[in-house]
Amino acid sequence: MKHLKTTLILLLISAAAFAQKPNQAKHQREKEKIKAMKIAFITDKLALTSEEAQVFWPVYIEYSSKKEALRKKMRLGKKEKNAESDLSDEEITKRINQRFNIRQQQLDLDKAYNSKFMAVLPVKKVGNLYRAEHEFKRELLRKIKNHPNGGKKGEQSPPPPPSH
Repeated sequence: MKHLKTTLILLLISAAAFAQKPNQAKHQREKEKIKAMKIAFITDKLALTSEEAQVFWPVYIEYSSKKEALRKKMRLGKKEKNAESDLSDEEITKRINQRFNIRQQQLDLDKAYNSKFMAVLPVKKVGNLYRAEHEFKRELLRKIKNHPNGGKKGEQSPPPPPSH
């Protein structure tokens, strides 16, 4: 039953990825593939039952979406055109405070969703969730590094899913 649930989740994500307009780059499809790999990886590592998966994944996907929005906000702040050497002390101070505010929002988000995860999963599985996320990132980076194109964008599809 657990495998059926994982398969259904992967199919839904794949369908969403291919329903995109053709002009949306391969980048979006690759992001969706990585999300699907992450779902499978975490489902396996946490040994989620179908009941747990039904309540956990909507919460986790909401969390991931909010977390990504904060990451984008942070990246936008870093990509602003003016180099800090061209800014006044006041403007630099404002940017520094913005970064601290975003980091605080990230921490607040993590704390709020930790409570939500605790409400839908046993504490041991919540503890394993953070370890599984870290393992997934490490495994993905290793596979990208060892990929034939050397991790360069746009040359080939993303690496195969992490082995379990």
